[in-house]
Amino acid sequence: MEMEKARKSEEGEKICRRCKQSYSPSSNTTSSCRFHPSFFVCRRHDDQKRYYELGPEDPPYAAKFYDCCGAEDPEASGCTTSFHVSYDDD
Repeated sequence: MEMEKARKSEEGEKICRRCKQSYSPSSNTTSSCRFHPSFFVCRRHDDQKRYYELGPEDPPYAAKFYDCCGAEDPEASGCTTSFHVSYDDD
């Protein structure tokens, strides 16, 4: 495991702060990173104007989804692609 970490740091591998994947800056393109540009939010169907976190007392018809694309699965593949962004980048 230590050898793998050393090899990655020697190659300049970075971790993307959007998708959390390891990448090489030399192969970073406009379609390398797939992510959701918005948050996973909650909204009750009876009040289409409020977003909030669901609590245990909330009704079963409260909806959770990505605000950017409407995907209801928190593990859904990102709806946007772009360059990877390193934690080192400002």
